[in-house]
Amino acid sequence: MNREVLVVLHSGRATNRRTAAAVAQRLAASGIRLRVLKNEWVEVDDGNLPPEMAPRMVDGKPGCAEGAEVVLVLGGDGTLLRAAEMARPVGVPLLGVNLGRVGFLAEAEQESLDEALDAIVEGRYEVEERMVLDAVARRNGDVLARTWALNEATVEKASRERILEVVLEVDGRPVSAFGCDGVICATPTGSTAYAFSAGGPLVWPQVEALLLVPSNAHALFARPMVIAPDSQVAIEVDATGPPAVLETDGRRTVALPPGARVELARGSVPVRMVRLDGQPFADRLVRKFDLPVRGWRGAPQTGG
Repeated sequence: MNREVLVVLHSGRATNRRTAAAVAQRLAASGIRLRVLKNEWVEVDDGNLPPEMAPRMVDGKPGCAEGAEVVLVLGGDGTLLRAAEMARPVGVPLLGVNLGRVGFLAEAEQESLDEALDAIVEGRYEVEERMVLDAVARRNGDVLARTWALNEATVEKASRERILEVVLEVDGRPVSAFGCDGVICATPTGSTAYAFSAGGPLVWPQVEALLLVPSNAHALFARPMVIAPDSQVAIEVDATGPPAVLETDGRRTVALPPGARVELARGSVPVRMVRLDGQPFADRLVRKFDLPVRGWRGAPQTGG
């Protein structure tokens, strides 16, 4: 049976499509067949591959990665979050190659694509598990929706005209109430995304925690909070105020009527991600955010 790798592609750029074609040729030469999404691959010219190695088309639904060794993501963070929907239900690890701008979730850059492909061919990589959030939206005890997030779940006002009034609850106890544009609940993986833009802290991926970050809050006590990973968090929307919306990873949206309640907790099924070189998270921060480190001398050398 052929080895298979699912490729999820940001196909909107010609350079990305050429990169995908080169990946197909390289992996086919090593006996690895691609599984691809038909709508992404329609404009990719992958050459004259032998019939038994021609990419196999799949529908992109959750779980379509089942049986693949790796989900190879060619794009940016948005493409990886989309790919996570396909990989998470069946436990297949994601390997992101950044073809976008920041690409914080990606493990490799385009210039190191060859090394990433070598690692797939040789099975020379490690896999780590990333914490996710499970979210349940309720109103009057009735479940409106269940969803999940790798980066963050946000409760935000549905229109610009009115302030959203919320109450935050942690482990069954009220913590704070205020008016705001929204509240972000993020994982450590998501700490570098929307939560960071809203003033939240950067959290190393090895730290297990939940983050609560208010967005444009009108209150004295509305600071970001770092919460125990197994805590139960709830965000209640004022019953007399405007409606809100729940978004997870900017991809899945649930309308929240006044009086809705969103319950958030550590997810039972993590996302698995490939690690290639064990690069420290600090190095990734410096590279991705172009942080100034001039003047660093490091630890002093000691004599033997």
